[in-house]
Amino acid sequence: MRLLLVHPSALMYSEIFLRLEPLGLERVAGAARDAGHEVRVVDLQVLGRDRLTSELRSFRPEALGISLNYLANIPEAIDLAREVKQSLPGCFVFFGGHSVSFVAEDVLEQAEGTVDAVVRGEGEPAIGPLLEAVRDGGVDSVPGIVTAAGRGPAPVMLHSIDDPLPARDMMRSRRRYFIGELDPCASIEFTRGCPWDCSFCSAWTFYGRSYRKASPEAAAEDLARVREPNVFIVDDVAFIRPEHGNAIAAEVERRRIRKRYYLETRSDVLLRHPEVFERWARLGLRYMFLGMEAIDAEGLDLYRKRVSPDDNFRALETARRLGIHVAINLIVDPAWDEERFRVVREFALSVPEIVHFTVMTPYPGTEIWHTESRRLTTRDYRLFDIQHAVVPTKLPLERFYEELVRTQAVINRKHLGLRTAFGAARVLGRNLLHGQTNFARMLWRFNQVYNPRRQLADHSMPVRYELPLPRPVDIGDRRRLYVHTREGKQAADPAKTD
Repeated sequence: MRLLLVHPSALMYSEIFLRLEPLGLERVAGAARDAGHEVRVVDLQVLGRDRLTSELRSFRPEALGISLNYLANIPEAIDLAREVKQSLPGCFVFFGGHSVSFVAEDVLEQAEGTVDAVVRGEGEPAIGPLLEAVRDGGVDSVPGIVTAAGRGPAPVMLHSIDDPLPARDMMRSRRRYFIGELDPCASIEFTRGCPWDCSFCSAWTFYGRSYRKASPEAAAEDLARVREPNVFIVDDVAFIRPEHGNAIAAEVERRRIRKRYYLETRSDVLLRHPEVFERWARLGLRYMFLGMEAIDAEGLDLYRKRVSPDDNFRALETARRLGIHVAINLIVDPAWDEERFRVVREFALSVPEIVHFTVMTPYPGTEIWHTESRRLTTRDYRLFDIQHAVVPTKLPLERFYEELVRTQAVINRKHLGLRTAFGAARVLGRNLLHGQTNFARMLWRFNQVYNPRRQLADHSMPVRYELPLPRPVDIGDRRRLYVHTREGKQAADPAKTD
């Protein structure tokens, strides 16, 4: 079959800090190609809508899938589905991805027949059976499928994440993917899943707290195929198992692969296994994202991080000693007042690390979705982007955004002030010499994107599609929140995985 896969447009955060290669969509494309189908991919993060229109006219796909890892993209995806059905009435249109897996039935209802199915759970094991069923009949029996008739069998997880290989060759404008100064930047996956259970996160509920590892040989082989000089390791928590991180490092050393790396991990993992991160620093690890989330014990307990403030500060000291630049994330509680913003600004200015802010947002699939959704002030999908407040703020909303943007701007100036201007200019010059302008655009667009008037005005947009309220679930049994259950998965328990 002719399959066209589409990634929606970039979100607000992606306009400034990063624009990542859609690795999950590339892996689904690889799985479909391995199954004998003709596949094309359009990434609207880096390509205009005219490219999609051109592909629809020339390729005339028999099936079209839209990746929905972010709630804020759902209205755009539904509108795209309507347009596809108008131009190609016989095309089978389906959605898949992390976020839509938690609201599949509601999105199908909102699409009013223009979306034929939603795939819940992992896409790689589902795409082959789905396309076969589209061609031969029996879509309702595909694992993970949801149609207007209801849910099919439970989603199935990959037994091994070694394959399928991501179809990176299908991506146009690869040089437009970046994260910070790592420009251009590819993405790679060494592990999948997370054994922790933070209340604000849906990674553990999506994967049923499972955790799988790519073999060191497969991981290094995939890395060797990457042409970009910079690589973002997309694992939810990198190097949980030190022997796995060391085994991949050994393969990278043997193959003499030289890249610059950016990864995400937890403070307690870094503190337990600093030798692994030190080894990767020698291999080119330059940046590390630490989700500190809060600077005090009360906030950490609220989000069930299972670390202490002392752990977080010791982790920062460890990263500094290893020469790894750290980007800290803090969650902005809508209950903050001016004094709390002031305290956080003082903290952010007192440490050398980059500090990012995300607004506390109850997402479907998270535990706080079931405890906080009754307080929602909006159900506009587009505002669920961790940059807008969707529950009541202690400050008037306009004042909340002013304090938020003021805090972000102060931190931005810290890293682009006179003390750091030389370093920024050196990085900027190096990238421009190689024709890379993403980092340069990022530096100059901050005030255009992060603007309290713009954020406030977003709340007044006409709303066509609203996020559904959660159905009653007993979160005392947190397995009720899972997309992938033990019956539907083929991976080992993370506590027993070597």
